[in-house]
Amino acid sequence: MGELDLTPIAERLDRLLALIERAVPPARPPIDLEAADAFVWQATTASLQPVPKVNRVAMTLLKGVDRVRDILVDNTERFARGLPANNVLLWGARGMGKSSLVKAAHADVNHAAAASPGGHALKLIEIHREDIDSLPELMGILRKSDRRIILFCDDLSFDNDDTSYKSLKAALDGGVEGRPENVVFYATSNRRHLLPRDMMENERSTAINPSEAVEEKVSLSDRFGLWLGFHKCSQEDYLAMVHGYAGHFGLELPEADLDWKALEWATTRGARSGRVAWQFTLDLAGRLGVAIAE
Repeated sequence: MGELDLTPIAERLDRLLALIERAVPPARPPIDLEAADAFVWQATTASLQPVPKVNRVAMTLLKGVDRVRDILVDNTERFARGLPANNVLLWGARGMGKSSLVKAAHADVNHAAAASPGGHALKLIEIHREDIDSLPELMGILRKSDRRIILFCDDLSFDNDDTSYKSLKAALDGGVEGRPENVVFYATSNRRHLLPRDMMENERSTAINPSEAVEEKVSLSDRFGLWLGFHKCSQEDYLAMVHGYAGHFGLELPEADLDWKALEWATTRGARSGRVAWQFTLDLAGRLGVAIAE
């Protein structure tokens, strides 16, 4: 009696194992919040990507936003100490330092914590606008941590027929579990109500009760306890920004020449803002042959 050939069976088992491996997702890597002070949420892999060096501007260089700066820093400091703090919506004119202020507040509060006995650094986690649907999953992960975390979404807004704002509402306050006590949510937007006006008007025109339909949309902004408005800056504020950057980076130019060039630059851009002041500074540094680190 010849030997039984088991090769076909072994090949079938190999194919079956390969199919099982493809069907079962790999184990998620553990979340290590000690790897850095800042992270980016990767929704596709449910992981946090450490950011070794955060792209930010020093708080002292942010001009024309003194009042909102003080409010945001105070809210962040209270949160770092374990006291009640609000979600914050920073809304308004483009290029006026909304996201820069969030990152600067995080850095300043962490610097103070490092100098204080027993102080703990806040973690900053950025979630991209297109990943808002995964916010409840991220909240569930962060709820298990003993670290205090600023969850940050830059340029948050919603387009027509976009229903992902409901995930944000539930994650912030409306769900059964609500927002974790160790997490606060900061967002920037050009819109105070986060939704386009025509979307709200369409809801009003097609709803049985128009006022209730619009209230449903506006209630998203109500989840933010603090609304910090950023408005177009005056010429005085714009020049203060330019002088702040020039002094910080050692760009030597007579004051009258600096003002004239800065105003000409703003005129060609059709706007005055912190972003325009920064872009002018980069151009000026290049012309003067001065290397600066962004």
